Amino acid sequence: MGKMTEWLEMDDGHEIYLRSWVNEGESPRAIVQISHGMAEHIERYDDFAQFLLSRGIFVYGNDHRGHGRTGEKAGVFGYFAEKDGFDRVVDDLHAVTNHIKKLYPDKPMILFGHSLGSFLSRRYIQKYSGDITGVILSGTGGNPGLAAAIGKLVAKREIRKFGKTAPSHVMNRIIFGSYNKGLDHVKNKFSWLSRDESVVHAYLQDPYCGFVCSGTFFYDLLTGLQLIHQDALIQQIRKDLPIFFISGDRDPVGTYAKGVKKAIKQLEKNGLHKIDYRFYQDARHEVLNEINKEEVYEDIIQWIERTLNTVEG
Repeated sequence: MGKMTEWLEMDDGHEIYLRSWVNEGESPRAIVQISHGMAEHIERYDDFAQFLLSRGIFVYGNDHRGHGRTGEKAGVFGYFAEKDGFDRVVDDLHAVTNHIKKLYPDKPMILFGHSLGSFLSRRYIQKYSGDITGVILSGTGGNPGLAAAIGKLVAKREIRKFGKTAPSHVMNRIIFGSYNKGLDHVKNKFSWLSRDESVVHAYLQDPYCGFVCSGTFFYDLLTGLQLIHQDALIQQIRKDLPIFFISGDRDPVGTYAKGVKKAIKQLEKNGLHKIDYRFYQDARHEVLNEINKEEVYEDIIQWIERTLNTVEG
């Protein structure tokens, strides 16, 4: 089982770190492209990718701008781009899709997005739903409404005060400050990620995880959240796109499943009719890294199998 790395140059000259899990000399049944979350990186998906690879599915995933080795090479963490950062990173994902399609033409492509990566994936399908076979959305959230507009005003003030790339501790506190409230056995500020303490400990020890993002990043994120909840843009998604939502019912990002259910209803209202979902009892934000992760892995592979059988049938 081979893990490979490469650097892809985007159309603006920015280089993106790309990791792949493939069996050389073999033909995959499908490819899963991973879009990781905020303040983390693609290597954290190794266990999940190895599982998919053992089932004959190849996996690709890049470190987003301002994250992991991509951010390290550019010399800045927690910052997407000078302008339109959210869409810029979505277009990076699409460039990775096109790269994969050149290597494996005619193979089904499933996009997997977690947290920030799920928001990017939801924008991706507004623009490029014809290029993928299906999408899995992990740890996503609902429409922040007026809070997004207010948050953008605060983010703008932070940018003026500290600069475009400086960490915004104020925005970080506004977004994440209450995430541990209502949870049992809280040991540290990232307990909301998972009930598995070894996962949270590893996150805390990882130099590529848990950094505070810039005011510009938060402005871009909130802009993205506004875009993905616009009915006119949702209507651009092909109606028969298979979508699978997976979330813990103790995930604060999804407002303990309530926000996710609202997002599902909005898609259904706009005519999307191939939506599946699974909420895991007592699970927190990172369902791939929860104490019941084997159950989650199995649900994902079964959904992929059903989706592929529909396409191939």
